[in-house]
Amino acid sequence: MARVKIDVPDKFLYTTHIPVRITDLNYGGHVGNDTILSLIHEARIQFLSHYGYGELNMEGVGLIMSDSAIEYKKEMYYGDILEVSMAITEFSRVGFDLVYRLNVERGQKTLCVAVGKTGMVCFDYKNRKMAHMPDAARKKFKHLAD
Repeated sequence: MARVKIDVPDKFLYTTHIPVRITDLNYGGHVGNDTILSLIHEARIQFLSHYGYGELNMEGVGLIMSDSAIEYKKEMYYGDILEVSMAITEFSRVGFDLVYRLNVERGQKTLCVAVGKTGMVCFDYKNRKMAHMPDAARKKFKHLAD
């Protein structure tokens, strides 16, 4: 069976820290797979806000997730502080990909616990259709990514 493989860039634009809450755990005593996508969503909101944007307004257009992928590397537990680093890649006329690396500190080691990717498409919520990526946002993010 083929496995998901996410290309992780060398350069990240933004890093945030998100604590694992008790409600993030599943019956196995670790963070559930569905919760990891929620943690990635939180990181994305913080990333966009850091650059003056939101999912409903990025230079006049909204954003909608077109796809997602997660590589699970190690378990995450209550009390872990996730260091989520983000990069923007794969620009198209209507969007881009965001790549996430989730690390934790355990003992004296930094461990990668997951890698994720979300495909983000610019979206006109009023007319319920895809929109072109605004030049100002493209230029800002491409400049930062170079």
